[in-house]
Amino acid sequence: MSWTIQNPEVPDDPDGAARGFADWSGLPSAARADTAAACAAWAPEVQARFGCFVALGTAEAEATGPLAGLPYAAKDMFDSVGRSPGCGLPGAADDAAAPAPERAAAVLERLDGAGARRIGFTTMTALAYEPSGVGKALNPWNREFVPGGSSSGSAVAVAAGAVFAALGSDTAGSLRIPAQACGVTAWKPTYGAVPVAGAMTLAPSLDTIGLLARSARDIQLIAPVLATDMEFASEPPARVAILSDTLAASEPPIEAACREAVEAIAACGVSLEERPGLPAIEALSDPLFLILQAEAAAQHGGFSLAARDLTLARRLAKGRDITPDRLAAAKAALSGATAPILDSLFGAAGAILLPVMPIRTPPVAVADPASPDFRAATLYQLSAYTRFVNALGLPAVAVPAGFDDRGLPVALQIVGRPGTDGPLLALAAALQARTGWHRRRPSDITDFPSPLAERGS
Repeated sequence: MSWTIQNPEVPDDPDGAARGFADWSGLPSAARADTAAACAAWAPEVQARFGCFVALGTAEAEATGPLAGLPYAAKDMFDSVGRSPGCGLPGAADDAAAPAPERAAAVLERLDGAGARRIGFTTMTALAYEPSGVGKALNPWNREFVPGGSSSGSAVAVAAGAVFAALGSDTAGSLRIPAQACGVTAWKPTYGAVPVAGAMTLAPSLDTIGLLARSARDIQLIAPVLATDMEFASEPPARVAILSDTLAASEPPIEAACREAVEAIAACGVSLEERPGLPAIEALSDPLFLILQAEAAAQHGGFSLAARDLTLARRLAKGRDITPDRLAAAKAALSGATAPILDSLFGAAGAILLPVMPIRTPPVAVADPASPDFRAATLYQLSAYTRFVNALGLPAVAVPAGFDDRGLPVALQIVGRPGTDGPLLALAAALQARTGWHRRRPSDITDFPSPLAERGS
């Protein structure tokens, strides 16, 4: 497979139809205030076209700080002062049964305190319990295909240029799946590294708060603000393992794009080796699903608003019959298997590479339970390569890796052992310094003067 080193100053746009996207880290300081104001003005246009926001309005933030002026959005699952989150359920934010929060979620406090400028809350699937994003925001690359869930609105807001970064959550892949579908970068942190206080919970043993952004460089800027107790090393891992059987088991356009991205990683001076991974990954599915179903039912099984979503109600019902003994046994089995599975997957490597999904981003009709073309197996496949990360509490970064035969984005997943978030982000940044996939702009927004468009490109 041949590949071409992209000039970082020239967006990867073979048709010449659009300027590429800039990232916040690459903006001159003098341009940031005007760009932030332009994003706030641009967001209603993005909402009108793609439906990715549930509320717009700039929140107060510190005028100075490491993120001063950075426009961001937050998935509608976080408390903010005077506003309860909707959590993807119609009418939930207006429910008078619960008092409005008097304090914002910890992650909002940290971002706002660092000077980031929150311009709105984004759509999500109901209770973050759905991987396709159907019925919420529209995919800016092609409305006939899913935007990915459950952090669908956050991914769309970044992909369409309304914000530079957006908060989301990941219980079995809900940051990384929409990152592929929408062509953006995602960081799923090490379990427990980012505080969950003030955030809706789905399955507390698996839930992780993370980020979607244009680039890994921007995530490197934001991550230390969110994970204040973590050291973020700036050097990528010296040795990386490719889980070759995951590539071989993927659809051909996925395999081709990911192999090209792997070659670009090799050109960054990283030593590559091939290892098998599918048996270990697949062995984790059953205990993860049992934990997810049982904990989701415990958290939300009595939530009356769930009855407004029949598909969600059916999902929650699956966990009600799981006994505490079965749940405890699943957690114990997972805990006992963690060390040998990590050794099996990583060996001496500092990170592993595999696709985000084994399949191309599916059409809405195939992923919508109300459609006659619905295929339940497709929803299962969406998280086939992501859920093991949550089962083991690992960090992961999803990076754009090219496009499939329909012009939709493909993503590569970089996964590390717990606490290696910094090296993973450094490797993703090195890859993106050599390629232009992450700067590509959906063709449907080329007629809009996005404030993120690179000038002079």
